Amino acid sequence: MPRSIWKGSISFGLVQIPVALYPAEEPNELHFTQLDRRNMTPIRYERVNRETGEPVSWDDIVRGYPYEKGEYVVMSDEDLRRANVEATQTVDILDFVDASEIDPMYYEKPYYLAPASTNSKKKSSVTAYVLLREALRKTGKVGIAKVVIRTREHIAAVRPHGRALVLNLLRFAHELRSDEELDLPEMDVDAKGLGKRELEMAERLVAEMATEWKPEKYKDEYRDDVMKMIEKKVKSGQTTTPAEPEEEEEHRRDTGTVDLIALLKKSLGQKGAKVANDANDANDNKRAESAGAKPRKAESSKRKASGSRRAA
Repeated sequence: MPRSIWKGSISFGLVQIPVALYPAEEPNELHFTQLDRRNMTPIRYERVNRETGEPVSWDDIVRGYPYEKGEYVVMSDEDLRRANVEATQTVDILDFVDASEIDPMYYEKPYYLAPASTNSKKKSSVTAYVLLREALRKTGKVGIAKVVIRTREHIAAVRPHGRALVLNLLRFAHELRSDEELDLPEMDVDAKGLGKRELEMAERLVAEMATEWKPEKYKDEYRDDVMKMIEKKVKSGQTTTPAEPEEEEEHRRDTGTVDLIALLKKSLGQKGAKVANDANDANDNKRAESAGAKPRKAESSKRKASGSRRAA
């Protein structure tokens, strides 16, 4: 079973559905190690202190946001989570729209959403999961949500896919370039000298090549050809055995969640906007009571954010 990269909840109205997020894609790319041609030894990239020139271990690396030249605000994983606890633990559904209205250009990356627990004591969370999945399926809608994955907020579409709910990350509108920048022919076909006969022949060709969509039919043939060449080199003895560097595992953090399925009826009796505002106000008040004083340079950081480079 794949490892979840995030745990939280789907939120719509006042309903919270505990879920875990799993990658839905498995890239099958060829990965090559860069070698020094002089002795065929792998090249190592070191994290080096710019001032001392000494290597720095992962344990000694922290995130720094450059709010002024040469000045940084250090942000830990816990700081990023506490900045907005709800955002880092929630797939917050804002609207429901027709699936057909979303241009494929906006789709970016898929993830599976699965119930966070199938424990019989938490049966209500599984029921809520099924409830949302079937409601989306029967209405033909998808949920448009906001979610924070690692250190970035994304817009996403929550939609049914077989037995699963899938979260598709979407591109924001400002991330897509307009085709107005390109020198494209106008939509007026007649003005471009396109004859009726040519168009009919093209339509007939498309019709003859039309078939059902079967994604498993299409293979990465170039990868297969490269692998055949690699195997040929192995059989002919054209190999080298350099020492492989150790790979460091990425540490991921799991977060808890709360099941509020009992609030479904209350959610249905209120308007979406009012529900969202009430929920946000309540969370803001709780955070304000426990957060304490804000950093004095917070405003300065915001004013200069647009000119600064965000640290990883």
